[in-house]
Amino acid sequence: MTARIAGFLLAVLPLVAVPGASLTLLVSQVAAGGRRRAVPVVAGTVCGLAVHACLALAGLSAAVMHSAEAFTAVRLAGAAYLLGLGLWTLRPPRTARPRRARGSAFTQALLGNVLNPKAASIFLTVLPQFLDPARPVAPQVAALAAAQALLVAGWLLGWTALLATAERALRDPVVRRRTGQLGGAVLIALGLRAALA
Repeated sequence: MTARIAGFLLAVLPLVAVPGASLTLLVSQVAAGGRRRAVPVVAGTVCGLAVHACLALAGLSAAVMHSAEAFTAVRLAGAAYLLGLGLWTLRPPRTARPRRARGSAFTQALLGNVLNPKAASIFLTVLPQFLDPARPVAPQVAALAAAQALLVAGWLLGWTALLATAERALRDPVVRRRTGQLGGAVLIALGLRAALA
């Protein structure tokens, strides 16, 4: 099983390394409130992966991926969510930090991952190649999903450490505003790409 997990992680590493909604949200949150704001983003992303693993085991992801209408509905819902999140990110920052910022970042990361058809496709196209048909499927999916979650968490925490080195610059109101604008633009671009794909 160790070799299968290693092979799976090598296969998904390029997909994890491509900047997407989770990294954009992470940068925006860290720029707005410091490195502690990364925790809910990482937790929400990892929980989103767990949801995909459970859906794949239940067969729902397969149903969505094999039904053109269901796949389109999920894709458009994800696109609409990213567009809305991008527009929300473009808002001018408030002077006082909202009390529910952590919960909000968690929810944003969770929904950004759950509504991403590409995340579901990993569990339906890449993951099955690393399953041993002679062994029970559920424990294998759980092990591979946990390994992917650790990889994604490590990747996002690595970016958090990198951003922390620039934390003083990120506290500057102009830099925060520009980072928010850039993050919002990236999320809108990702939403448009998902809608038009």
